[in-house]
Amino acid sequence: MAWFKRTEKGITTPTEEKLDIPKGLWYKTPSGKIVDTDMLKKNFYVSPEDGYHVRIGSKEYFEIMFDNNEFTELDANMTSLDPLNFEDKKKYPDRLIEVQEKTQLKDAIRTGVGKSMGEDIVITAMDFNFIGGSMGSVVGEKIARAIDYSIKHNIPFMLISKSGGARMMEAAFSLMQMAKTSAKLALLSRAKIPYISLLTDPTTGGVTASFAMLGDINIAEPKALIGFAGPRIVRETIGKDLPEGFQTSEFVQEHGFLDFIVERRYLKIKVNQFNRLIMNKYKRD
Repeated sequence: MAWFKRTEKGITTPTEEKLDIPKGLWYKTPSGKIVDTDMLKKNFYVSPEDGYHVRIGSKEYFEIMFDNNEFTELDANMTSLDPLNFEDKKKYPDRLIEVQEKTQLKDAIRTGVGKSMGEDIVITAMDFNFIGGSMGSVVGEKIARAIDYSIKHNIPFMLISKSGGARMMEAAFSLMQMAKTSAKLALLSRAKIPYISLLTDPTTGGVTASFAMLGDINIAEPKALIGFAGPRIVRETIGKDLPEGFQTSEFVQEHGFLDFIVERRYLKIKVNQFNRLIMNKYKRD
């Protein structure tokens, strides 16, 4: 047993009680690469060794996209109600309170208005940490209001999707958001205001089947999971093995559903290049 203990200055300390590295100082990617967390943040939360894009939320995307992280948040205090009196292992309102306290978010989406490379933009970003980024009534309403703001002020709209799909606790109220957001995007298109849709890991379910795939330009981060049903469900339904890389960004682009894939460090530049072209504000450097 002495092999599993360390001795310092005559004091024996069991290995499991010895902490050499503070928790959170390092991040391990799925491929096993170890990255210093400070370096990870400086590299836009992308592992420099294997290019793995760590899942991030609205806070980090706003830091990346808005100049000096300066923006005005719209509808910041909007929260869901409980129209169905839903209860599974716990009541829906109790679940909402619990996850709000844990994440410090009001719901699975936030909207910011500010400047990106000097140009005005509305950015709506989803948060997977809030009930799996599920699409509930608040998500649909905040997207709708963000689009209204873009139309009123004639500025581009960007939506960053990261979701497991519809929120079961709101059932049909959740599914109604698919039609609602799609109708609002039609108005945005009619106003000739660009809509950029960024699909990140994961983008699935009703989100993929509605607003995530309706961009004037659909882009994605590398290796992101994009699809409607999960791979296991698809495999069991069709009774066949799936192709290699099925439902990754690269597979989806190869089959014509994405315009291009962009690494996170180039995201801000690419988005603004597109917006300037569409809004006839392009400046050749």
